[in-house]
Parts: sequence; C-alpha cells; structure tokens
Amino acid sequence: MSTAPNRRAVAVILLIPLMVTLALWAFAWPAARIAPRDLPVGVAGPASAAQQLEQRFEQRDGAFDVHRFDDEAAARTAIEDRTVYGAVVATPQGPHLLTASAASPVVSQLLREAVTASVPEDTEVRVTDVVAAPPGDPRGSALGASVLPLALAGMAAGAVVTLMGLRGARAAVTLAGAAALVGLAATAVAHSWLGALTGDWWTVAGVLALTVLAIGSAVAGLAALFGPRGIGLGALLMVLLGNPFSGVTSAPELLPEPVGAIGQWLPPGAGGSLLRSVAFFDGSAAGASVLTLSLWTLFGLAAVLFARRAPTPAEPVEPAREPALTG
Repeated sequence: MSTAPNRRAVAVILLIPLMVTLALWAFAWPAARIAPRDLPVGVAGPASAAQQLEQRFEQRDGAFDVHRFDDEAAARTAIEDRTVYGAVVATPQGPHLLTASAASPVVSQLLREAVTASVPEDTEVRVTDVVAAPPGDPRGSALGASVLPLALAGMAAGAVVTLMGLRGARAAVTLAGAAALVGLAATAVAHSWLGALTGDWWTVAGVLALTVLAIGSAVAGLAALFGPRGIGLGALLMVLLGNPFSGVTSAPELLPEPVGAIGQWLPPGAGGSLLRSVAFFDGSAAGASVLTLSLWTLFGLAAVLFARRAPTPAEPVEPAREPALTG
C-alpha cells in the first residue's frame, strides 16, 4: 500500500488548522488591539491655552503626535491636507473640536470621547466635522468593505493569466484591461449607485483600476518568478495580510506596530489611502500611495514580461528541436 496518499491526507489535516490560525491572527489580532499610536492631531489657540491642550494629549504617552497651529484656520487647512486627523481649538467659550469623519469615522469618535473626557463635566465641547463622510456612507462601511473585493479581483486576474499560460505583452495587456474594467464597474457601484465615494468620477475609477492592476501584476509576477507557488505567495501578501493590515476600516495609526506601516507598503492599504485622498480630500497626501502602487505594478509587469518560468500544467511543453543535419 502506497504511503503517498496517507502523507497527503496528513498534510491537509495539518495545513487547514495552520491556515485558519494564520487567518485569525491576521484579521482578529489587529482589530482587537485598535488604539491610537502616534495619531496626528492638532491644537490651536492662545499659547497658554493651547499648551494645556497639548499637555492633556501628551499625558497618554505615545498615543498622539501633537501639532501646534496658530489659529482655527490653520488647523482646518491641516485637516484638509490630511496632515492631522483632527484638532482642538481653545476658545473663550471652551474647546472646539475639529474632526474629519471622511478620513476615519473611528478616529473622529475617538477624538470626541478623548476631548470630552478631558474637560469638566459641565463644559460643552463644540464639534465641527470639517471634511464629513458622504451621506451615502456616513460610517465608512462601504469604503472599508471595498478593499477585500479589490484584492480578490486582482488575485483572480493574476491567477487566471498565469494558469491560462499567457506570457509577455499579452499577459500585461490582459492584466491592464481587466483592471480597467474592474475600476469602471466598481466606480459605477460605489460612486454612482451607493454614493459612498465622491470626487471626480474618472479619477476614482483610475485609482480603483490602479489598485487592481498593482495586485494582479504582483501576483502574476510572483508566479512568473516562482511558478504556481507564486500565486499562493501573492494570496498571502494581498489578501491574508494586505486586507486586514490596510487600516481602511479604522486608520493605520490605530493598528498595532508595525502592522499599520506594513499595510501601507502593500497595494490594498496604499489603494485604500489613495482612494480616501482623491474621493474626499482633492488628492491631498496622495503621493506616497501612488508611488507604492506604481512600484508594485512595475515589479509585476517587469517579471511577467522578462522572467523565464517553467510552464504550468495548462501549457504544452515544446519538444526539443533536433539539430539540423549538414551535408
């Protein structure tokens, strides 16, 4: 009796619990440890009053990265530029909290609770949402839920191109065409139908397409370098790590270190941040995300175009040619 089937059965029995444990760690651990970690916030107002506000934030060591602004107008500009998530302005009537629910509804609620808890009970905290989330998605749920479908779409494009045996320019064109159609379809749903995204329609479609292209190119490129095992490596990076590490449902600064930073180096996190920038903040702070997505795309397409790999089971193996006989 052959032992090969028994070995495969044991491998499956051990592999499935291992994958489930890894998935629970990747998805549940960051969600269970959400807390501010060097979260950029601002204070503004007269020097003495602003200093008191700054000291209150700094009492929570390592939680907030406090920026000082001269007045409310400067604080508003910093929020619109995505330099800070919110700011507290000292006024004669009491603290005035400026938030941006479009940047993160979770952070907006956290700042509201933190400022309210730091003032006397009879003090009213006035709150202004400088960049509000759209009425179609006030809690940011649709935006947060969009990362996984985009990652799966990119995974599917890269895997199908690999398994169909497409190579070179044909593979690159296929990846680009699939990403463009996904970007158009996703924008039609999220922007036109649900109203969860605002901003220029075509710019949003371009961001979604670039995100899918970066993921699909990376998966196809890894498969070109490492064979079918590269598809599994791509799934690990883009779905199992990229989705929960993206911070789209909360904020990268709320995730355990270094999860938040790692997530922004992967296409799902960079794509989510870029989508917020173009949809709600007129493209502010978009440079780093564009660079990350572009580098992943260039890496993947370069590997698809130039790497030599073993053929997949779907590809025929070309027979070796006999040397020509000379007279």
